Amino acid sequence: MKKKMENIGNNFLFVITLVILTGIVEIVVRVKEIPKYILPAPSAVLKTMWESKEILWEHTLTTLFEAVFGFLLSVILVFFIGALIYDKKKIKSVLYPFLLISQTIPLIAIAPIIMIWLGFGIMPKVIIVITICIFPMLVSFLDGLDSIDKELIDLFKVMKADKKTIFFKGILPSSLNSFFAGAKISVTYAVMGAVIGEWLGARSGLGIYMTRALSSFKTDALFAAILIVVVLSILIFKVIEGLEYLIMPWKRRD
Repeated sequence: MKKKMENIGNNFLFVITLVILTGIVEIVVRVKEIPKYILPAPSAVLKTMWESKEILWEHTLTTLFEAVFGFLLSVILVFFIGALIYDKKKIKSVLYPFLLISQTIPLIAIAPIIMIWLGFGIMPKVIIVITICIFPMLVSFLDGLDSIDKELIDLFKVMKADKKTIFFKGILPSSLNSFFAGAKISVTYAVMGAVIGEWLGARSGLGIYMTRALSSFKTDALFAAILIVVVLSILIFKVIEGLEYLIMPWKRRD
């Protein structure tokens, strides 16, 4: 109960701080008469969001689908790879350098190649999201699999459990904490990955909406899209936190 009240207090403090900062920006923009194309007032951004709510909703749904679908495919790949190689040290030693190399290549450099190969539909954006999301999850998950108590595995073996039972009944539940730690990092990048893909070419999505707003010097529309990206990222993050809360009752008790 005490921790819950502390969380409520922290959230309230964050909201108050955000409102104060927004008010300060609103006042500064109006007093200094800063041009709208340089820095729009928060009220102008909210007005644009309301006036363009239908088209923004359409673009938001596209980006949200790409981000969520790409993230879910990343989760499936992470569990599949983890189940396949969790006890194969040589394969992991070979896989790790490739995972590391994949993260050293700038996304903005490989995204155009993916677009050339797969066109300008939804699938290239999904691939880009997977490229961004899979690394933190997989590394955290494999580390979690490596840190499993060996006595637990020995107990399952003494009870004549097969490899599948050992993984799903013993190893997987014990490594979920590490998985969710990586998942919460990855999911914050999912929407960003979808938007980056849309920047390079798309029929709809917040990324293409941003490029059109930028080319027209509609800075208020650009800030509106950025605000939606932030809200989407926070909402998806909270969904992952909620799933962690539901799937791991032992952590909830702690």
